Amino acid sequence: MDYDIVVSGGGIAGLTAAAVFGTAGFRVLCVDPAAPITDREAAGADLRSTAFLQPARELLAECGLWDRLDAHAMPLQVMRIVDAGGDRPEPRITRDFDAEDISELPFGWNLPNWLLRREMAAHLETLETVEYRPGTGTRSLFTREAQARVGLGDGSRVTCRLVIAADGRHSPMRQAAGIGVRTWRFGQKALAFAVTHPIPHGNVSTEIHRTGGPFTLVPLPDHQGRPSSAVVWMEDGPKAQALHDMDQPDFEAAMSERSCFLFGPLTLASQRTIWPIIAQEADALTGQRIALVAEAAHVVPPIGAQGLNMSLRDIACLRDLATAQPDKLGETQMLDAYARARMPDIRARVAGVAALNRISQVSTPILRDLRAQGLNALYSAKPVRTTMMRLGLGAKG
Repeated sequence: MDYDIVVSGGGIAGLTAAAVFGTAGFRVLCVDPAAPITDREAAGADLRSTAFLQPARELLAECGLWDRLDAHAMPLQVMRIVDAGGDRPEPRITRDFDAEDISELPFGWNLPNWLLRREMAAHLETLETVEYRPGTGTRSLFTREAQARVGLGDGSRVTCRLVIAADGRHSPMRQAAGIGVRTWRFGQKALAFAVTHPIPHGNVSTEIHRTGGPFTLVPLPDHQGRPSSAVVWMEDGPKAQALHDMDQPDFEAAMSERSCFLFGPLTLASQRTIWPIIAQEADALTGQRIALVAEAAHVVPPIGAQGLNMSLRDIACLRDLATAQPDKLGETQMLDAYARARMPDIRARVAGVAALNRISQVSTPILRDLRAQGLNALYSAKPVRTTMMRLGLGAKG
């Protein structure tokens, strides 16, 4: 057997999986067809950011990653929801969900994705149990009861006891295993970019609802001496594309207005990236000698920092099962236990985030008023508010 585990995919989830299982003592090969882009100014850089919630930080600490990330992480103490659904783009209702209500720690810590890939790839180089091959992807999968054989993009083949598919929403390993998906489309696209602004963010993540989808500003470290935030701006597809194609002065005017000038005029501090918004579930989380994690298993709109944190719960669950009985790695009993443990949570969160996204899209005045009233009612009932915050961090309902 060449390896215990082959991780298909070198995104944040795949790199985390390689570190987690390598630290647990398994021999791991991690492959991805593209080398990681680790410079924010480079073409194709992932300008989104990731908020690691409390349970995720624990997993990263256990595999040695948090020591590399801590110095770059921006704590998220308050989640602020703003309804700006009136006739003018200005706040009607503002409600703060403060981590102090449920914990001594912040809700989470935010880092830019390009930096995460840089630090995670560097960490893998220090692990003797992990081989990382950027620039080589997976092409084929042949499984038997005792092992899996994976064909790679360089023409070679490797054998392993378990394949972890962390290779995205179009997962080649999921397709090779014959596992289908269900996909829901919203007619939206999301813009991701970084901004600077004159008013400090105060470690507050701000989600502004109007129409088309939320406009979310998440704290980043200062950039060139000015307060900075990562922005995800969700809009109906044609409008999002038009925004993406605007000249910078017009785009800055549009995004400042959409932000209700809560942080003053926004200045673009990066390239703009754009991608379609979908929700997606795999029909199954496992096949013979293969387990799906992250976007190979589930995709949600970027609301409430649920996407990657669901992915890390997948990885933690799989790790716990593997370390409990290392000799059973990749066997049917282990994979069935993984599916039973994760599928209910995945289905509930995909449905919940999709519903929140539909609510954020509403454009008629009556529906926008109902959305504002719902926010007010949720916030006013403290037991409900704290329960929702705990659910957001990953607690089971």
